[in-house]
Amino acid sequence: MDQVVIVGGGPGGYEAALVASQLGGSVTLVEDEGLGGSAVLTGTVPSKTLIATADVMTEVRESAELGVRLDAAGCADDDPDHGVAVDLSAVNARVLDLATTQSADIAERLRAEHVTILDGRARLDGPERVVATLKDGTEQALDADIVLIATGSRPRELATAPLDGERILSWRHLYALTELPERLIVVGSGVTGAEFASAYDALGSDVVLVSSRDRVLPGEDADAAQVLEDVFTRRGMTVLSRSRAASVVRSGDGVVVTLADGRTVEGSHCLLAVGSIPNTEGLGLETTRVETDRNGSIVVDRVSRTKARGVYAAGDCTGVLPLASVAAMQGRIAMWHALGDAVAPLDLLTVSSNVFTTPEIATVGVSQQQVDDHVVPARQVVLRLRGNPRAKMQGNRDGFVKLFCRSVTGIVIGGVVVAPRASELIYPISLAISQRLTVDQLSASFTVYPSLSGSIAEAARRLHGTRSIT
Repeated sequence: MDQVVIVGGGPGGYEAALVASQLGGSVTLVEDEGLGGSAVLTGTVPSKTLIATADVMTEVRESAELGVRLDAAGCADDDPDHGVAVDLSAVNARVLDLATTQSADIAERLRAEHVTILDGRARLDGPERVVATLKDGTEQALDADIVLIATGSRPRELATAPLDGERILSWRHLYALTELPERLIVVGSGVTGAEFASAYDALGSDVVLVSSRDRVLPGEDADAAQVLEDVFTRRGMTVLSRSRAASVVRSGDGVVVTLADGRTVEGSHCLLAVGSIPNTEGLGLETTRVETDRNGSIVVDRVSRTKARGVYAAGDCTGVLPLASVAAMQGRIAMWHALGDAVAPLDLLTVSSNVFTTPEIATVGVSQQQVDDHVVPARQVVLRLRGNPRAKMQGNRDGFVKLFCRSVTGIVIGGVVVAPRASELIYPISLAISQRLTVDQLSASFTVYPSLSGSIAEAARRLHGTRSIT
């Protein structure tokens, strides 16, 4: 029986443990911060739970068009927030409770699958030995035929903006807040910054988003990012483009953010969302042939192998894509490969991702940039959401469906959805890409009328033939 040792209990680690146990391995998982890792305890699960509350607030605030009145007398009220408020202490209590429950569920599932869980930190002592330092200070040596490193990442910190957990925050600190920030300055306009800016704006904070780039979400589809920035501005958020934060300091009961050009921005709180760094220090990698890149990420191939025989890595510590779904798949692939099961290498073109703003932005496959740069020859169509009958009924005007297909064969190769619940709507496009369906095959499937998904089928129908439509 193969001895499998997994270092880290996030999605990459616990999903790998389940596969390894299923395939007959003797599995030990070492984790010191709780099963589920940052994805469950401080990242994906808490943030999306907070965002779920923010989504409700957005729907309430924008419901007047649907004939909804929120004042007690039942008559029209010019204040859309009348009678609606957020108890942030209650919201965060629910957030943390859900995260804890999810972590406990993962632990229960692992134990049911006969995975041994050690509460501690681990380091490699050569490629076939892991030393776990347990919470009581004792050490336990583990012989390993297969090792998986899945230690995740942590928020990047800035020397000129020291975190204090009270006013100058990383996203890990947000769930300790008991009162809504009066004026929240978000530094960083990538996915994390945009999501929290969108959420706290909906919850009722005055939000300032500081972006060092020309637009928000510089790594996403440009058309989608423009829609979101327009929505932010329309809802009253202040977006400072091409503005790099030089420093952040406490000032009494608030903060002062100094920009590189000398301007200052004052607020009650500041959230630093300037990226992550991999947790690869202190792992004993120097005792193996495991290599890291200049950012400290572990170098792996498409089946999650490192340069050291028998040592694999998965998740954010590899720097491949910072998505829980990718981490989980990397972990599964590692165990399928290591334990001799059928396996297909990781294909990033089939990975769907989502930005949980309001509206959401979901993408999969080739990008607009690749098409514009003629890296991938393709035809495309863009269908605005305001023409969709279900969107009209719900009062949704912001967003679109964009579809890419091969110029000659019509095979679907990419898509972008900007809409409420875009994370759900991207699935049929993702399925079409993975199964190499043509636009004609995609459009031949029935959709419910009226539905937002009807726009996906309509976009596919419009790509029948040889023309691109924008």
